[in-house]
Amino acid sequence: MLFDHPGPPGVLRWRSVTPIHPRPHEVVIDVAAAGVNNADLLQRRGQYPVPSWAPRPLGLECAGTITEVGANVTAWSPGDKVCALLDGGGYADEVAVPATQVMRIPAGLSAVEAAAVPEVAATVYSNLAMVAELRHGQTVLIHGAGGGIGTFAIQWATAIGARVITTAGSTTKTQAGLEMGACVAINYRTEDFVAATLAATEGVGVDAILDVVGSEYLGRNVECLAPDGHLVVIGGNTAPAPLDLGLLMFKRGTVSATMLRARPPHQKAEIIAGVTRDVLPLFETGAVSVVVDTVLPIAEAARAHELLESKRTVGKVILDNRGS
Repeated sequence: MLFDHPGPPGVLRWRSVTPIHPRPHEVVIDVAAAGVNNADLLQRRGQYPVPSWAPRPLGLECAGTITEVGANVTAWSPGDKVCALLDGGGYADEVAVPATQVMRIPAGLSAVEAAAVPEVAATVYSNLAMVAELRHGQTVLIHGAGGGIGTFAIQWATAIGARVITTAGSTTKTQAGLEMGACVAINYRTEDFVAATLAATEGVGVDAILDVVGSEYLGRNVECLAPDGHLVVIGGNTAPAPLDLGLLMFKRGTVSATMLRARPPHQKAEIIAGVTRDVLPLFETGAVSVVVDTVLPIAEAARAHELLESKRTVGKVILDNRGS
């Protein structure tokens, strides 16, 4: 699935390309399904900094079957059923990916469900577990209860014993957040999320915040932090924004801003190793489930983008390539 110039969803075209072969450290995956992420929408619009080494097609995660392995790969074999965190290229019949970014499909998950896992699991784990060091007994504020990140983050944080406060822009999405484990769900269109968060924590604030909104929430997020709290910004508006440094210092707070796709291979390998060890078992025990809103044929990627852009979805939109 390629496009010649940035634009609306209609610029996407399904085209024939040259078959690929793995480099020594890679495997080739026959793509059964691919996840659709907000980064894909931004890239299609020409608003996303794509790494120079990334494949041209969109797609940051997939699930399928390994068909070929590179000369230096020993952990995987042709025929293995896997899902993978990609540098790009998932909207395709096949994709090459570093072997260290590949994971087995958790028992009980279909290929379509597994395609919804790598990007959200790696994003949430790397930011809340590795950066913010969220742990049992702490409280976390997760913005965007209805998104792919939000639906997973709420479940994961609940599964490790953290208390979750979440925000969303509709009653449907706040209700979904509560059903996935959040203790408090705030409709930011009708409530002041700062006041509601402080009320829910008896004025103390939260230990960690996962933010997908960006600049316009920066100051208000700092107000929500508890002493020694950590704000992690992973997306949204990146325009310059004022920061009350005095308040941040008073709270001994920290602010991090991260982007998963541009991380070097060794960092991605470390993240995927952590997800494999600490997150995948949660799917097998049922502590965390995959939330899929819509499944569409991969040839209808433009329609999938329109759906995600509508902001009406709860959970992931997945492209199914099994019938193509």
